[in-house]
Amino acid sequence: MKMKNIFHYSIVLVFCLTAASTPKMTAQTATKNDSLLLTKQDTIDIDDFSTTLDSLVNIWYMNTSTGLVVDTIYEHTLASGTNFSDSVLIKRLSKIVSPFKLTYNNHVKAFIKLYTQERREQVETMLGLSEYYFPVFEAALDAEGLPLELKYLPVIESALNPRAFSRAGASGLWQFMYYTGKQYGLEINSYVDERRDPYKSTQAAVKFLGDLYNIYGDWQLVIAAYNCGPGNVNRAIRRSGGKKNFWELFYLLPRETRGYVPAFIAATYTFHYYKEHDLKPRPVQLPLATDTVMISKPLHFAQVSQMLDIPIDIIRHLNPQYRKDIVPAQNQAFPLRLAFHQSTSFASNEDTIYKFNRQKYFPNNQLVVKPGNSSAGSSAPPPGKARIYYTVKSGDVVGLIADWFDVYTSSLRYWNNIRRNIIRVGQKLVIYVDEDKVDYYKEIARQKSGYSSSGTDQLAESVHDEDYIYHTVGQGDSVWSIARQYPDVTDSDILRLNNISNARHIKPGQKLKIKPKS
Repeated sequence: MKMKNIFHYSIVLVFCLTAASTPKMTAQTATKNDSLLLTKQDTIDIDDFSTTLDSLVNIWYMNTSTGLVVDTIYEHTLASGTNFSDSVLIKRLSKIVSPFKLTYNNHVKAFIKLYTQERREQVETMLGLSEYYFPVFEAALDAEGLPLELKYLPVIESALNPRAFSRAGASGLWQFMYYTGKQYGLEINSYVDERRDPYKSTQAAVKFLGDLYNIYGDWQLVIAAYNCGPGNVNRAIRRSGGKKNFWELFYLLPRETRGYVPAFIAATYTFHYYKEHDLKPRPVQLPLATDTVMISKPLHFAQVSQMLDIPIDIIRHLNPQYRKDIVPAQNQAFPLRLAFHQSTSFASNEDTIYKFNRQKYFPNNQLVVKPGNSSAGSSAPPPGKARIYYTVKSGDVVGLIADWFDVYTSSLRYWNNIRRNIIRVGQKLVIYVDEDKVDYYKEIARQKSGYSSSGTDQLAESVHDEDYIYHTVGQGDSVWSIARQYPDVTDSDILRLNNISNARHIKPGQKLKIKPKS
């Protein structure tokens, strides 16, 4: 492959997950060039990484109704805040035998703390997922003679989430951009995105990493280039006067890339020494022994799920490359991955499975599901959830909105591509809620957004309860002044009875519950 093509297509802005360098070599204490102190800006990078890590793990694994990750409660013998000294961390890194230089400095230390203390639940989930994905990565890396430690790259790229989709358009475990994926032979169309195929994307990533090493001959620069693209790394080298040490180029690289090598070193450390930090892999409901069956006709996951009694979410996780729950085998055969014993059952019942509800899913044997942008994490409701919308009003904050709808703050950010909790008045947010509580949450959305018929956010407004005393708000009234007119009533009582979150959001003519009638 021509170097020119690599430079053109490798615009891998992969998931701004501010993180990591390639694996192991003899760990060293910080040299003069490596001993970079954490700045305020670097701390923001780590915060961004932490937020993204929450979203990647929570959305697809920890919140699935089928329980992909077993919710095991462990008796932790060490406190989650256990903090080892620098000398201990340096000694441990030095024991990791690797072709990578595992530098230790304040940047690396900050990410080690993030993984081992602040995001323990997410790391335990990734430890469990690694039992399924790491053998795939190791086999491909070994076949091409690349360091096996590169298997930690998807940890910082996607949190081992094959459906991860960045705002920049990177997708899959290895976070390939569209053109880079196409350049390395991955098929991407309305129904299939092989960037999300754990096997094919790994093969492509191995080739890409090998090409980058042929350019730089340094694994830390290879990983940096994987994150921000060779063009940015080459620009930093030129601006530095020809230096080719990551730490010497540190402040010349894009902001998100500065954390990439440190986070990679931290991930390498964490996956080697998780036991010392009392981290325990969470069991994952993915079969370790799998096989593929070749599909020769269009097939819907629901047909397989119902005929073989397999949770459809497990089929989705084993086959994340199919965007619409459809194997679009019209003009060519496509693989479908199943647990080994289930692939045998499929082969025995193949004709029956194809025929099951055929007309429902494929009228006249045609693909009828409209192709849309289903690559993004928020395109389809998680199992058991329904989509509703909330319109942001003045004074709203992400954490408060998440509390109203009983969802994770990180989930709300991920569904709506929110960075640094920045939302704007009038913005319409997507929220996924329990299917059996849709009407309840829709009413909350209508009232909280301030766009109800009376323009307020009070649930009490819509129904007049004869068991309560009401007060009609007059011009110049406040909740406090109204409360003073009624014995034994406080402003807090009025706010609580009327589900008012902001005392300023009352208006003339509005009826407020004051207290129960005697």
